[in-house]
Amino acid sequence: MKRPVVVKALGSVAALVLAAGCAPGGASSGSAEERPRTPPSASASVSGTAAAPPAAAGRVTVAGTLTEGLESPWGLAELPGGDLLVSSRDERTVTRIDGRTGAKTPLGEVPGVVPAGEGGLLGLAVRDGWVYAYLTASSDNRIVRMRYGGGAGDRLGPPEPVLTGIPKGFTHNGGRIAFGPDGMLYAGTGDTGLAQDRESLGGKVLRMTPEGKPAPGNPFPGSPVYSYGHRNVQGIAWDADGRLWAAEFGQNTWDELNLVGAGRNYGWPEAEGRAGKEGFTDPVAQWPTSEASPSGIAYARGAIWMAGLRGERLWRIPLSGAERSGEPEAFLEGEYGRLRTVLATGGDRLWLVTSETDTRGTPGPGDDRILRLRAE
Repeated sequence: MKRPVVVKALGSVAALVLAAGCAPGGASSGSAEERPRTPPSASASVSGTAAAPPAAAGRVTVAGTLTEGLESPWGLAELPGGDLLVSSRDERTVTRIDGRTGAKTPLGEVPGVVPAGEGGLLGLAVRDGWVYAYLTASSDNRIVRMRYGGGAGDRLGPPEPVLTGIPKGFTHNGGRIAFGPDGMLYAGTGDTGLAQDRESLGGKVLRMTPEGKPAPGNPFPGSPVYSYGHRNVQGIAWDADGRLWAAEFGQNTWDELNLVGAGRNYGWPEAEGRAGKEGFTDPVAQWPTSEASPSGIAYARGAIWMAGLRGERLWRIPLSGAERSGEPEAFLEGEYGRLRTVLATGGDRLWLVTSETDTRGTPGPGDDRILRLRAE
């Protein structure tokens, strides 16, 4: 499928119908990324106890293409000064992208990465002269960090382990990492059948110090586990009030956007989507898996922006405090194929990474690419 590269303003909106859904079941070897699934009869659904009040409609303008010709891009991080680092899941490399011209500078291959299925070199984060990476190794998923000076000709230093022992699988590897407003490092992991086991790092949102120690104030003493009962978290972001949000792949029924709280249980595999079960925290919003299959998320202009893989669209979820302030809206539907990562870079600016070369897309000329967006 050929993807357009011209600058264009797009604002098609998908209306969503309030509904509730629950699909009990155990862990599965399938995933939203790898196999087709049968959506529920409703065309779309957003969870909630009552209809959200109206909110002003959003708009996204594609202001241009920063760079193209990327292979299996996954993680994206911004350097001081505005340049970007992008990881290649399957090539095991990190590339620096000039934030103005889009020029690409290879920084090298990360040792120890073993790509297979949904695993490989995944999320990136930058802090204090370190580049952090979430990767799939031969025995586990892990977080490492590498020194990087950021100057012309600099290369990544050797990886140092930050956290090891995150369960791996052919699917369900999670992989998103980001530093929160509290200075702690957060990570979303895949369940591999262990989402309800609080002794396991699988199916969790993790919170740790930059050195990989359990963060002070975590709900389970001595553990990096911050929340549990997740199926496959690939998107994490904080709103203007410092609240943590996470996007999560469903199995056969509902994908989720969750407001994450310390020690909360998000239900998987006992619940998928809104279940209304005691002891479980329901999602703030949910979608049929055919319309989302969410990966990266970002917060900008009063809303969460969520990239959809199978859904091939960018969702906007307007927020008011800890609640939605209106119905989610869909943009760019089918225009650029699978969407992997969205990164806020200040004000109304977003970066959006496509994911057509990850073996599940239909690459066209120029794929994959990083797009410049303006959000309203």
